[in-house]
Parts: sequence; C-alpha cells; structure tokens
Amino acid sequence: MSATPGDGQKNLLRASRMKPWEPVLWLAAFAMPMLFPKYAALINEIAILALFAVSLDLVLGYAGIVSLGHAAFFGLGAYTAALFCKHVMPDPHLGLLVAMGTAGLLGLVASFTVLRGSDLTRLMVTLGVALLLAELANKLDWLTGGTDGIQGLMFSPVLGKFEFDLAGHTASYYSLAVLLVLFLLARRLVNSPFGGTLKAIRDNRLRAMAIGVPVNARLIAVYTVAAAMAGAAGALFTQTSGFASIDVLEFHRSADVMLMLVIGGTGWLYGGIVGATAFRLMQDFLSQITPQYWTFWLGLFLVVLVLVGRERLFKPWTWWRKR
Repeated sequence: MSATPGDGQKNLLRASRMKPWEPVLWLAAFAMPMLFPKYAALINEIAILALFAVSLDLVLGYAGIVSLGHAAFFGLGAYTAALFCKHVMPDPHLGLLVAMGTAGLLGLVASFTVLRGSDLTRLMVTLGVALLLAELANKLDWLTGGTDGIQGLMFSPVLGKFEFDLAGHTASYYSLAVLLVLFLLARRLVNSPFGGTLKAIRDNRLRAMAIGVPVNARLIAVYTVAAAMAGAAGALFTQTSGFASIDVLEFHRSADVMLMLVIGGTGWLYGGIVGATAFRLMQDFLSQITPQYWTFWLGLFLVVLVLVGRERLFKPWTWWRKR
C-alpha cells in the first residue's frame, strides 16, 4: 500500500511528541546544580556548549552544510552582549535577544556564500568569515579591547531577582533554561514540514529541486536560525563569565563544536547535547590527570571512536535515537 500525505503528517506529529525519557532527562539536568553545587560552573559551560553544538547540527546534520566557521556567530553574539551591557544597559535578557538578532543578521548575509559549491568550498568560505571577524576584533581594539577583550562586565540579576554568583549557580540555571527553550524550538522546527524539506535537500539536492522544494530559501532560513542560536550561546558565555575576548572567535571554537557532533552524532538534536557533555567532561578529567598531554588522549579517543564506530561504543543513546 502506497503512502499518503496523511501518513507523512502523522509521522511528523509522532516525531514531534516528547518521548517518555525526555522530561526525565531535562529534570535531571536542572537538578544537577542542586545535587552537585561544586560543579555548577562546569554545568553552565556544558549547557552553553550544548546550545552551540545544537545550532551547528541544524546546518550540518539536517541541511548538510559543512561549516568550519561557526565560531563567527558565537563570537559575534559574545561581543554584542558585552557591548550592549557596557554601552546600553546591563539587562541580560535584552542583551541575549540583541545578540541573537545580530548573529542571525550575520547568518542571513553569510548564508548566500554557502548556497553553491562543494563541501570543500563551504569549509573554506565559512572558515574565512570567522577569520575575518577575528581579525576585525583584533584591529578594532578601541571597541573590542583587542587582545585584552572587554572585561569587568556587571549584568543585572536574572528576572530581576537572581544575581550572578561566583559559584555559577544562577548562571547554570539561566543557561539551562535558555538551552531548553531554544532546543524545543529547534525540535519543533526539524519535525515540521520545513524540517522534512531540509532532510530532502541534505539527502539529494537535485531531487529536492525537481519536486519543487525552494532549496535556496530553505538553506538561507536554517542558516539564519542556526546563527541566531549560536549567537545566543556566545551571549550566554559573556553574561555568565563577565568578559568577552578574541578567544571566542578563534578557530578552535569551530573545531571543538565539530568534534562534539562527531562524538554525539549528527542529524538528531540530542547528539549535540551528548557530544558537548562528553567532550567537556573528558576535557576536564584528562586535563586534571595529564595537564600537558590531555589533547593526546582526547585525540586517541576520537580515533578509536571513528575506527570502532559510535554505535558500538555508546549503545544507550543509539537506542534512544532509534526510539
């Protein structure tokens, strides 16, 4: 029996529904700062990295756009939040929205550079955009502080009540809340007809064009949304740390988030969260054991991961993904 349009709508509706384990997972995440207060700052970092990785998964895992310059949007969001706090007002909520809008605008402009060409071309173009922004941040030291960055930022309390503390408790809940809201929006997006067309473009661009999918419009839209989400991650980084430096635009940011998706898997949004968590915990653990050679062990793990296969090493989340 052939499939009908109604079957497709039912499949999308089924995919958009929360699985039984998802609320448990998020409740556990929000309980972590309370259960492990000493690691609140680490939990905050993981939440920010997870949002950054989810934003890249939208363009890489769902649209098939390979990018090595995603740090451009992260860094622009970080600097925008810092400048907004310093020169306009210290409200973190408005700063977050302004940072998302600025990064989304850059994503809209930059999206036209990835519409054509091979994956190698896109790698070079996206990397070039990030390098250009890093050089601008370095040259415009009267605005960005150059290599010293923008330091000593003081943001208003979250919701007007919860001040940012040195231990990172408020920061962790703030970042987790933003991650949850944007994750749910991304989840709704990829499980909609729009997300279905993105997968069609990723799998076979020519076939998608042949059946009438507006390929360029879809790629521009998802690239803009992903850039805004990455800008939100950058803004969270600045607001919870109190500074923004040229490091937020460095190449290693883009490389690290790509590694997170290699670990967690592309094409399912939880891959970004799993990859960011595993990457940051490994980084923290290995740097404590071998401060000088932790990158060697991380690289060895990635080699084994690729050779052995992610599904053999991590059966539990492979099962979740199939669910």
